[in-house]
Amino acid sequence: MGYLEPGEYEAYGLTAETPDEWVRMASALIEAHCQRTSLMVTGYVERIRLVAGARTIRLSYLPVAAVTGVRVRYGRGRRGEIENPWLAQVALAYGLPGSWNALDLSQVDLDAVVGELTLGFNLLGMDYNEVEVTYDGGLASVPVGVKVACAQVVKNAQAMPALNVQKTRMDTLQMEYFSGDLLDGSVRSLLRPYVATKVG
Repeated sequence: MGYLEPGEYEAYGLTAETPDEWVRMASALIEAHCQRTSLMVTGYVERIRLVAGARTIRLSYLPVAAVTGVRVRYGRGRRGEIENPWLAQVALAYGLPGSWNALDLSQVDLDAVVGELTLGFNLLGMDYNEVEVTYDGGLASVPVGVKVACAQVVKNAQAMPALNVQKTRMDTLQMEYFSGDLLDGSVRSLLRPYVATKVG
């Protein structure tokens, strides 16, 4: 999928004759830089370990469109994490450690812009060790900044002869590249809000 429509090429500084393959190539580079399969709304499943006593996690692919499921697990406490040994023994007696439990979405507080998910308290007062979140993250429509970045990547590619190749030697099968990059500093700054942020 290209982040520029053919009718938008001239509005963003490209010629109307620009091949669609250039825009698709630029869009693929943008997705690779942002570490996503697409900047548009896509389904994700993330499994995150929690620090002892923490109830807040951050999701990686922003903005979050909707959380469709949350599962939690009470694991056996890691070394130094068991604050209440009696409660840990009760959990072991009832077979809680290691089992996944679906959490009611009404017990979850979400800040969709920053991707912060806060879990509610459980009845036993025990900490969750691991969380699995199923959610949709991404953009509903392509913002102007992404379109400008896509057009700039195409311009950078067109400006570099043989796509950044400086010198080739056939006898040794060797290529030397310019130090420049198709995703220059201005493109990277335009894409900064959309780069996946893996925390934890």
